[in-house]
Amino acid sequence: MLTPVLLSGGVGSRLWPVSREAHPKQFQPLAGELSMLQETLRRTSGIEESAPLVVCNEEHRFMVAEQLRQVELKASALILEPAGRNTAPAVALAALQAQQDDPEALLLVLPADHVIQDVAAFTEAVSRAIPLAQQGRLVTFGVVPVSPETGYGYIKCGAALGDEQYDLERFVEKPDLDTAQAYVESGNFLWNSGMFLLRADSYLTELGRHHAEMLSACEAAMAGAQADMDFVRPDAVAFDACPSDSIDYAVMEKTELGAVVSLDCGWSDVGAWSALWDVHPRDDRGNVVKGDVILDNCDNSYFRSESRLLAATGVDNLVVVETADAVLVAERDKVQDVKNIVAMLKAADRPEHSLHSCVYRPWGCYESLIVADRFQVKRITVNPGERLSLQLHHHRAEHWIVVSGTAEVTCEDKVFMLGEDESTYIPLGHKHRLANPGRIPLELIEVQSGSYLGEDDIIRFDDQYGRSK
Repeated sequence: MLTPVLLSGGVGSRLWPVSREAHPKQFQPLAGELSMLQETLRRTSGIEESAPLVVCNEEHRFMVAEQLRQVELKASALILEPAGRNTAPAVALAALQAQQDDPEALLLVLPADHVIQDVAAFTEAVSRAIPLAQQGRLVTFGVVPVSPETGYGYIKCGAALGDEQYDLERFVEKPDLDTAQAYVESGNFLWNSGMFLLRADSYLTELGRHHAEMLSACEAAMAGAQADMDFVRPDAVAFDACPSDSIDYAVMEKTELGAVVSLDCGWSDVGAWSALWDVHPRDDRGNVVKGDVILDNCDNSYFRSESRLLAATGVDNLVVVETADAVLVAERDKVQDVKNIVAMLKAADRPEHSLHSCVYRPWGCYESLIVADRFQVKRITVNPGERLSLQLHHHRAEHWIVVSGTAEVTCEDKVFMLGEDESTYIPLGHKHRLANPGRIPLELIEVQSGSYLGEDDIIRFDDQYGRSK
């Protein structure tokens, strides 16, 4: 049985300000109408034999569940990593989970944030890889290079095993330009895609052979795992003891069972803004334009506007990305350094490194419209059938005005309904709850006033998402 395994633990800091820690690139529609996670799920629909497994972190669990619901797909399990430990332990958790249903399960391991333009070619490559994986080989997919790319690692192919199938000779780190040019000209090197097809038992055996401590920690974590709705929570104490390493370093560079299947499918790992310039159609002057953008005499650039008019004149080879709370300007060949900006924001303890002005929650989202001394204004959206926790604030009062939908309001011992254009007042220190009993999203404007307006001024008494203390 073939099971897609989606790894959804990345942050994508080089795609700031759109990708941020609390809402990273895999949950964003960067390359199409759907998010990258949803696109990855969709492209497996023609080859999967069982529901996918998704490995993600605790903070993103409801975001993953909601994105699956939007495309009407259901995962066999959402495995919540208690801590980030890189890809080798993540795949081990998925392998141990898959073995509960099929001891010889085939795992198609896919990062959730890649672009594949030719899905038919991808599906065909997976079909070529299946016989090798069924024999116990650990198969990695090597992308046929279209240029001497210095931003990717490479795989050197060994002896031929069949139709575009090879022994895995060795992995090579990201090279300089001259070395990358030599790799491409040799015809023996492929880009390292980070995608794999392998039998669960073969992978776990090789992990135990080459990294026994990691396997033991993962086995202990899954032995103590708890089921919570669709979520599987490995034991946090056991998993904290797990070493951190990639599947390449921990297993693939050491195993004698490695194999490579070549892949020519318009692949990109979308590691930086320049990759999106590569994969999107460009105008006759080489520009990619997304959103409300006006250009005059501009060339070879990427422009993205998310909340307002973006205008540019007389520029060349730039990336300009606008969001509601930040603007990035960079040379197109220097966008790998955007991660330095994120590090600077984090060091300065600025929220922009991790949070958008629109913050997603299990029940919906909220967007800060005005933040000032002693008051702020938010737009709140509550999804149909969802509700916030029963809570109170020690330092602020709130006014709620319903814009659309129906609100069920609890304030102390009163429960009442509000319709469009109706409002209510929540005094400081009063227990309260907001819920959406309707079938359409509830949208309201919240005006907060008080001496302290931080999100940590919340005392939760009851919460269906397990956040009450």
